[in-house]
Amino acid sequence: MPLPEPPSAEPPLLVEPELNPAEAERNRALAEALGTILAAQPDAEPSDVTKPTPDADALALRAFLAAAPGHRQSVLLRAVWGRLSAPSAPPLVACGPASQQVAADRFGLPVRAVADPDAALSEALSGGRAIIDLDMPKPWWGRLLARPELRIIAALPDDALGLPRALMVSKETSGPTGDDRTFWITDSALPQARLTAALAEVGLSGHLLVAAGGLKLVVLAGYVQAQDGRLSAAPGALKGVIGAAPVY
Repeated sequence: MPLPEPPSAEPPLLVEPELNPAEAERNRALAEALGTILAAQPDAEPSDVTKPTPDADALALRAFLAAAPGHRQSVLLRAVWGRLSAPSAPPLVACGPASQQVAADRFGLPVRAVADPDAALSEALSGGRAIIDLDMPKPWWGRLLARPELRIIAALPDDALGLPRALMVSKETSGPTGDDRTFWITDSALPQARLTAALAEVGLSGHLLVAAGGLKLVVLAGYVQAQDGRLSAAPGALKGVIGAAPVY
């Protein structure tokens, strides 16, 4: 019986991968565009320059998104915008796993995590921004009724097609941007359907977002001011607006 031939000692020839010209051109254009944007940003803003308010930032972002041909592109452009604007924005902390995830998706930075909502609110009181999970054992958002210096300025994800999982708190205030949702608290014991109907009776469109500790956090359609007379007729004894956020 003949012996088997020994395997060849020569390795197989490596096939050099082909470069996709279209992909290479796309990557080059993207690198040039980002380089132009970064070169135009100053290393430090002059002390006499007034920083834009959250609503002004939202209007600028909305104009930027006007070139997006679809929802997928809009999500991508928002992530790019968040990464470019993050270095010049106030410091950011995240409280809760959802907050850390949406902060990374939206701003692309390793956000400092804090374990307790009170610690996150303290950061906001010090001039920073805090993103806090809505799914918490206690209704931390209810404390904002007694802290009018702190407001909700963003709800993430900030996509009009979904519900927010976390709220951003700041000492800043977001004004109307043309497409907003307002966050309102009530201690009304009405079930969700009856609460929605009662709001509709006073001319407000809203739905329950989360309930805990005898309080309900309701999302109102549009920008509703805290002094809006319709809210005085809305259900509940302990109630009030705690901020508003743009949607895209």
